[in-house]
Amino acid sequence: MSRYARQTLLPEVGAKGQGRLSSARVLVVGAGGLAAPVLPLLAGAGVGQITILDRDQVELSNLHRQTLFSETDCGHPKAERAAARCKAINGDIDVSGKKQALTSENAGNLVAQADVILDCADSYAASYILSDTCLAQGKPLISASVLGLSGYVGGFCGGAPSLRALFPDAPDSGASCATAGVLGPVVGTIGAMQAQMALNLILGLTPSVLGQMVQYDGRTLRSTAFRFDDAPEPNSCFRFLSAGQLTTDDHIIELRSPEESPRPVHPDAQRISPDDLNQIDPNKGKRLALCCATGLRAWRAAERIQPNWPGEIVLVAASTS
Repeated sequence: MSRYARQTLLPEVGAKGQGRLSSARVLVVGAGGLAAPVLPLLAGAGVGQITILDRDQVELSNLHRQTLFSETDCGHPKAERAAARCKAINGDIDVSGKKQALTSENAGNLVAQADVILDCADSYAASYILSDTCLAQGKPLISASVLGLSGYVGGFCGGAPSLRALFPDAPDSGASCATAGVLGPVVGTIGAMQAQMALNLILGLTPSVLGQMVQYDGRTLRSTAFRFDDAPEPNSCFRFLSAGQLTTDDHIIELRSPEESPRPVHPDAQRISPDDLNQIDPNKGKRLALCCATGLRAWRAAERIQPNWPGEIVLVAASTS
């Protein structure tokens, strides 16, 4: 019996749909909790080419939700181990794991080589870099995020509004899974929905997942969905750059303390606490680069400074540099 017999029985799939899956090229950014259900489901469905991007290694404290890995994987690169698991599931597909971070420098080339992009990184900087890149290239982006007992997954760009259209302002909370906690099944549920959205998109099912948002609450076991097809793109936004894209002509501000990061993100950076932003002297003609760990503090600082800054303001997240 054919490997795909059970899904090709579906009128929504059939031989034609299976052909679409086999020729699809998918980029998955992040090989953690969201990718744990995403990758096996895409591999099992026969998605022809899967590229996995993640610079981190497997850690014991993450295994409760990163169920693609086992204890013996600890200390090894996530991307490489995830790629090996996908190949073990389906030897007929092409899977590659890249141990590197997504940055504004490599995003363009990575996105250009894919038909569908999945944001499984759960990182502010990565999500917005992907959204900006996908919007510019007209590529579809399936982005998801989970924290605590709730999360969301949505279809952006590719003809639909971008992530910035739905979330134009800096997030209210700077909490992360490491600081606020997260429950594994919630991540698994959102990740499975992310995989379903990707398959729906590849198969051309209607209504399109692009322009649709699904929110899930693990406490009440309820989900809600809405469409945002008409959400306007913001008139201006703060771009995320990598440290390598900064120049000596930039006015670079390091918002992290020496205790948090002994070495600033750039040699020319000036250390200023977020509470002392009034010390920044507006210098017309210079681009202002605000740097922190995740990009969130920099984003909030940029929102405060923007009314009085005559030039462009860009953000740098050290975690993606």
